[in-house]
Amino acid sequence: MTSILDLFETSVSQYGNNPFLWEKIGTQYQAYTYQEVLEKAQSFGAGLISLGIQKGDRITLLAEGCAAWVISELGIFYAGAISVPISIKINEPQDLIFRLNHSGSKMIITTASQAKKIEACGDKLKGITTVIFLDQLVPLTAFSCESFENIVAKGHTYLQTHKEECIQRRNSVQPSDYANICYTSGTTADPKGIILTHRNYTANTEQALSLIDVPSYFTTLLILPWDHSFAHTAGIYTLAKAGGSLAAVQTGKTPLETLKNIPTNIKEIKPHFLLSVPALAKNFRKNIEQAIAAKGEFIERLFRLALSISYLYNGIGFNRGKGWRILFYPFTLLFDMLFYKKIRENFGGRLQFFVGGGALLDIELQKFFYAIGIPMLQGYGLTEAAPIISANSLKAHKLGSSGKVVKPLEIKICDEDGRELPLGQKGEIVIRGENVMAGYWENEKATRETIKEGWLHTGDMGYLDEDGFLYVLGRFKSLLIGNDGEKYSPEAIEEALVSHSRFIEQCMLYNNQNPYTVALIVPNKEALKRWMNDNVSSDQETLIEEALKLIESEINEFKTGGKYQHMFPQRWLPAAIAILEEPFSEENKMINSTLKLVRGKVVEYYQQRIDELYTPEAKFITSASNKNALKRLLNL
Repeated sequence: MTSILDLFETSVSQYGNNPFLWEKIGTQYQAYTYQEVLEKAQSFGAGLISLGIQKGDRITLLAEGCAAWVISELGIFYAGAISVPISIKINEPQDLIFRLNHSGSKMIITTASQAKKIEACGDKLKGITTVIFLDQLVPLTAFSCESFENIVAKGHTYLQTHKEECIQRRNSVQPSDYANICYTSGTTADPKGIILTHRNYTANTEQALSLIDVPSYFTTLLILPWDHSFAHTAGIYTLAKAGGSLAAVQTGKTPLETLKNIPTNIKEIKPHFLLSVPALAKNFRKNIEQAIAAKGEFIERLFRLALSISYLYNGIGFNRGKGWRILFYPFTLLFDMLFYKKIRENFGGRLQFFVGGGALLDIELQKFFYAIGIPMLQGYGLTEAAPIISANSLKAHKLGSSGKVVKPLEIKICDEDGRELPLGQKGEIVIRGENVMAGYWENEKATRETIKEGWLHTGDMGYLDEDGFLYVLGRFKSLLIGNDGEKYSPEAIEEALVSHSRFIEQCMLYNNQNPYTVALIVPNKEALKRWMNDNVSSDQETLIEEALKLIESEINEFKTGGKYQHMFPQRWLPAAIAILEEPFSEENKMINSTLKLVRGKVVEYYQQRIDELYTPEAKFITSASNKNALKRLLNL
């Protein structure tokens, strides 16, 4: 059993001169070696001790990803303290106040861009004494403010006179000690603080490496938020254990500017793998397809042909190129030369695979990236499991699954009464292993409800197939429930509707013991505008009706007689549709910081529209409500 500090120091002894962290300074990326990070983290930890931080104190990390982010967290551990990483996407003062006060944080480590949020919390923060800025120091009226470099300098001096104290503090850190308190990303008043120990993280890095090989020369650009346990484990600490390196995205003046830096930074860093979530994967695919479409209709059709042949050759991964599929091999080589190789060059030319986490990843999206030669290896996990539970790998993968379960980890599928189900049957995914959280911070009731006799009840529905691949079907809480009590997970249908139709941007299905299922649809504004320009009509009203019928026809492809009629049970496909004029977003709190749909918020906000969908008039897509919503969306 090891702590994060044990893991890191072992790597320093093996890879001391290897680059660990990359950060863009001016126009160039600058490397920090394992040895340099160690020395700076020890000094920062000593600096925290000199400011009065005691063993077990909590320190909040509210900052964009950068080299100092990792150094700070390691420094927190050297001080024997607990890191409380908080998403920079949290903008409401009350949400920030709750997390800071609930965790009992004594300090905040942050950046200048977050200063206004902290200032807005003011005297409502009970225990905060000091704010440390990783970049530019911003004076705040209610707190003592320090710069990161000043704390490092103080710590360097303190180490010279208090060396034994600092060594004792470091040696006091045990594998069972708390490393992080990670707050759930829901928008309820009381998000839960998930306690992850040092051993939770080190165990999960070992488990991750049981599935996916990460050589010491591997580099990644960490494009996901660093406060998430997925980025922590699969990014920071798995690479630290393997002797690899990670780079931060260049921070822009705005979140949008930071997002726009990603393609440039990918070309600069030339990553060997990337961590992704479905929303980012869709964005990558959208950009690729737009670039192909810009080359003209012939090239676009040829690319579509290339994809269809590659899909046939690849199958669902484990059967790639087997049997009759081998006949397509020469064509895949040709299309790789014509298209795929050039696409991969836009990802730096060294990218071997994506690791996908977060929400369900549609199989069509997996097939697309597999075709272009950058497999998206979908995995499954949750923060309470530190977070990796399963993943596909280059060695063993089935597209559409969430891969094989990490080793060592016990897993069982249970019914609603907690009884274990036979192989292949659907039920709740329940796990037990060293990666399972210690519990929820100051919430014993929630801990007892989630961890029973050492088994973590995930709240997710799934099953294991005969080859040991895990299939995750969605959250129990999001299940559609028919009026006869039958239940079905909506996420795969929602993903399929979005991925198969260029006219549907977002979708949420609803059925809460109703006679039929309904859908809330956010159309793809740009795709509809292009279609309308190609189908000019003098009668705007007719054109709006035709656009609505077009959306309906895309959904009907999944119903009897349609192209995808056998993909899903018919009763769970929408019989009535509401067109929405506003996308689900983080700003309106209908999507959380991990880019997952917050169904309760959507239902609450659109309850009137949902009720309308159960009236006779709503069976017609061309209802007045839908016409008006589409007009407002298109600014007509």
